[in-house]
Amino acid sequence: MVHYIHERPDWPGFRRNSERLAEKLASVRHRQGRLLGRMESLGFKPRNEAALQALTEETVRSSEIEGEILDSSAVRSSLARRLGVDIGALTPADRNVEGIAQVMVDATRNYTAPLTRERLFGWHTALFPTGWSGLRKIAVGAWRPPQSGAMQVVSGAPDHERIHFEAPRAERIDAEMDAFIGWFNVGQENLDLVLKAAIAHFWFVTIHPFEDGNGRIGRALADMMLARSEESEQRFYSISAQICKERDSYYDHLEDAQKGDLDLTEHLLWFLGCLERSFDGAELMLADVLRKARFWELHAGESFNERQRFVINRLLDGFEGKLTSSKWAKLTKTSQDSAGRDIDGLLTKRVLIKEPAGGRSTSYILAATPQDVVMHARAPRRPRR
Repeated sequence: MVHYIHERPDWPGFRRNSERLAEKLASVRHRQGRLLGRMESLGFKPRNEAALQALTEETVRSSEIEGEILDSSAVRSSLARRLGVDIGALTPADRNVEGIAQVMVDATRNYTAPLTRERLFGWHTALFPTGWSGLRKIAVGAWRPPQSGAMQVVSGAPDHERIHFEAPRAERIDAEMDAFIGWFNVGQENLDLVLKAAIAHFWFVTIHPFEDGNGRIGRALADMMLARSEESEQRFYSISAQICKERDSYYDHLEDAQKGDLDLTEHLLWFLGCLERSFDGAELMLADVLRKARFWELHAGESFNERQRFVINRLLDGFEGKLTSSKWAKLTKTSQDSAGRDIDGLLTKRVLIKEPAGGRSTSYILAATPQDVVMHARAPRRPRR
């Protein structure tokens, strides 16, 4: 009896209904083109900032889907260093952050390079630099070995387990991955590269060639193919951020497709919808990037020290909580006296203002720029309910 798609005799002969996909694919391609066009119209610096922000979001959220929470400032710093983007002071990053950043930069910046098993092994080694996944020793830089046992996706308590999926046996992985890599590197005339990104992700995570890290590598492969679809090494949206928001739906559609026949139409429609919704997040990100660009243009004639620039950028990115002098000192790793002088300098320049709300300690916010006031005044008001 066939339980999973990879047990079917005609695996991996995937099918799709091109007529059902045509309208949604055209809509996605249209919005994708419009977004890229808007980004091309930006200056060099705002475009690089937008690309860095999107890749940071992609990296952080792809790990979050797997339950690993990364420090976004450390990820941003690691990516900025690898991409050659100047963001001022850099946040130290541990080996786990450096590893996933390395994978994402290689997948997107070197999107034209062929996929090889050695490249995949390098990505896997970067993800698990210690050879351990949590408290479990795993095979790193190699396919999962037969002695690792059956690879199952399981939920529920030990006495009430539900098996959602079981991957192909380890003995099949060599042949399965040879077929996948060959398909990934060869163009198909009748297959749009956006659809190929979706199929690549699904096919890879269904094979599940590694003991751990398959989801992150599978999404990196989707990003790599999306970069090929745009012929651009810069990412301006995050499919992983949208998947993270729709995590339950993501796993449900994945399970349905892995237990279904070889017709992937429904799964591809879901992926296209998710991708299209990720463009909405890109529009919000673009607004933030333009707001930051306007701020620095307005203060182009003024001088700031490295600590001041660092904290201002943190505020522009959306600082959580209230900014106090003690938080300033902690963020910039400086003394309370130096923090006070930095803040006084920004108060004098009317970059910062004191928050009107009282409290045991004074807190500060960015002063509104004239552009902010205009944008706020023009913002549509929500109807009262």
